[in-house]
Amino acid sequence: MSKTLVVAEKPSVGRDIAAALPGAFKEAKEKTHIVGDEYVITWAIGHLVGLADPDAYDEKLKKWRFNDLPILPPKFKLVPNDDKAKKQLNVVHKLMKDDEIDLIVNACDAGREGELIFAYLYETSGVKKPVMRLWLNSMTKKAIEEAFGHLREGGEMRLLEEAARSRSEADWLVGMNATRAASIRLRFAFDGAVSLGRVQTPTLALVVRRELEIRAFVPEPYWLVEAQFAATGERIYSGRYLGGKRIPEADAKTIVSDATGQPGEITKLEKKEEKEQPELLYDLTSLQRNANVLFGFSARRTLAAAQRLYEEHKAITYPRTSSRFLTSEMIPEIQPTANMVGRNSKYEKAAAYVTRLDKLPLGRVVNDAKVEDHHAIIPTKGEHDLSRMGPDEARIYDLVAKRFLAAFHPVAVFERTRIETTVADHVFRTSGRVLLIAGWKSVYGEEANGTQKEDDSGGDQLLPLLEQGESVETRKVESLRKETQPPRRFTESSLLGAMETAGKDIQDAELREAMKDSGIGTPATRAAIIERLLQVGYIEREGRALHATEKGVQVISLLGEHPLTSAELTGDWERRLALIEQGEDSRPAFMDDIVKFTTDTVAELDKLKGVKIERANLGPCPICGRDVIENRKGYSCWSKDDPGCGFVIWKKKANKILPPSVVKELMANRKTEKAVTGFRGRSGRTFSAKLKLEQNEEGKWRVEFDEDWAREPANQSAAEASEEKSDETSEAVTSA
Repeated sequence: MSKTLVVAEKPSVGRDIAAALPGAFKEAKEKTHIVGDEYVITWAIGHLVGLADPDAYDEKLKKWRFNDLPILPPKFKLVPNDDKAKKQLNVVHKLMKDDEIDLIVNACDAGREGELIFAYLYETSGVKKPVMRLWLNSMTKKAIEEAFGHLREGGEMRLLEEAARSRSEADWLVGMNATRAASIRLRFAFDGAVSLGRVQTPTLALVVRRELEIRAFVPEPYWLVEAQFAATGERIYSGRYLGGKRIPEADAKTIVSDATGQPGEITKLEKKEEKEQPELLYDLTSLQRNANVLFGFSARRTLAAAQRLYEEHKAITYPRTSSRFLTSEMIPEIQPTANMVGRNSKYEKAAAYVTRLDKLPLGRVVNDAKVEDHHAIIPTKGEHDLSRMGPDEARIYDLVAKRFLAAFHPVAVFERTRIETTVADHVFRTSGRVLLIAGWKSVYGEEANGTQKEDDSGGDQLLPLLEQGESVETRKVESLRKETQPPRRFTESSLLGAMETAGKDIQDAELREAMKDSGIGTPATRAAIIERLLQVGYIEREGRALHATEKGVQVISLLGEHPLTSAELTGDWERRLALIEQGEDSRPAFMDDIVKFTTDTVAELDKLKGVKIERANLGPCPICGRDVIENRKGYSCWSKDDPGCGFVIWKKKANKILPPSVVKELMANRKTEKAVTGFRGRSGRTFSAKLKLEQNEEGKWRVEFDEDWAREPANQSAAEASEEKSDETSEAVTSA
């Protein structure tokens, strides 16, 4: 009897598919596949197969030599990613070749990367059996059953596969060649490889350029003048001088002198109604950004929670989407889905409003033209036990559920009041905004008559009833010294936003939506790019902020204006990959351009030969008095001409490069006063710790952690435990 082989991307998905298909299934003893009467289900474990390293084409390429660059394989070879992958790959290949199998169903994730995973599996098997595509937006049993009833021809995915292969090969060509070229030419500047890539380098450039702006920033003082007024009956309110937010000190003193103790008059009073639309539904990037702002979650942490909600809890739809809209064919499912969401009491009231609507407001929710592979992230039509979700999943589900329900609520209505009070010919402005109709904000617990902060009013105010032409008493006038502030460092939220819009600082959500086809990376890859930059030591986390390390700054500075640092360039490549998917660009044309870019990049990086980086001079050695100079691996009083006294502080500590400022403090005080951020333990999680400088019995100097856990006997395990605890505590604090 012939059977159908179903290839899922992960074991958990394979088992969910088995639960939705008819008949009984039995799992293989090795837990590599599941066998039924009509179906055999197996799985990848993410990427089992990848592009081979250069030495697979020529043994001499094991050594990194500039003369061998660029490496441009005429045909890319595919190999198992590791021994574990090879074991599962052999199982998948054996099943594909089995004579009992006459049809193969690609059930990998419905997107570019899922298509690539299957394409590589199928190609390396050597079989030519027919393929059908299972396209899932949700992991509920009903969704799986419906998707099996509407299997798509494998040939329909040809263009998506071409885009996926192009992305993979482009990253290999640019990353492999640029990294080798830069590492060879800068071997005397940096210890280890200089990692460059088609997507990671322009992302790093965004962070570095912001870092340099902050370093170059010189604060300038300015003054504000604020006053407190009282109308009869103790109707008190405050105002800020209107003649510009930044006032010279002399002018501020004059205004205070003129207005102090003088009567005032309300010379202008305007009331205006303002309406605020509900937010668009979530795509992955906007979900990651919101979770970072609200909870301090990293992009990777949000994606992991969303993926568990999708795969394990079946509570939300496919999360790796770039769309913030639904399709018209989903309209009949909206109210039933809201009804199921409302089975949880915390969403009951908001869900009831949606289910009672005779006509749904769909203008900002449904748009077929803005949905390609996957629609926006929404809850699934099922009853979900929130108590079974972990803390992260519960928070992410809450965001998705509320955003979904809020989208069908009316606009929020505010009354904006603007008042101008004139005292001795000086005008002070007061502004307040009162929520009259909560509308969609009621989903988030906001009630009418709340207040919102206004930057030009001197703070939050719930204004008393006032009339134009009223006389007021000037109770207090004061000048406040302020300083201009440097640009803010990127958080993961703002960096994701900058990547989405190719670095353009666009605040308007709908304009960002229109721009996202030219962003850096894709929603599914941006979290991994940020983690990669952290891993190679180009950027560090400090609380919620991301800042460039010295190595990151130097790499971008050396690259200068090279196109590899351009957000717009890689954004254009992502746009072209999307056009390949749509049949409006071709894979050969794109790859020809990538080969040319790679060749030009290698030639450009060749110019870095002999470049020297100015090394930091940290001052006199605390032992012998000679200058301590930075080198590739550490800070030492050694030089070619003078071996010094042997004093050295190695740069790398717990996967962090110690900056000169920290080393200078250790040299001066033998310890750091504050905890140093950016260390990373074996678990991969980051932590902060104080440091101390000690000399052992052999006279060698070492930097140790100056923390209680570091003094315990089981030093390494205790440190690792503390790293976990420190990170969890930090995340709990930022989430609160």
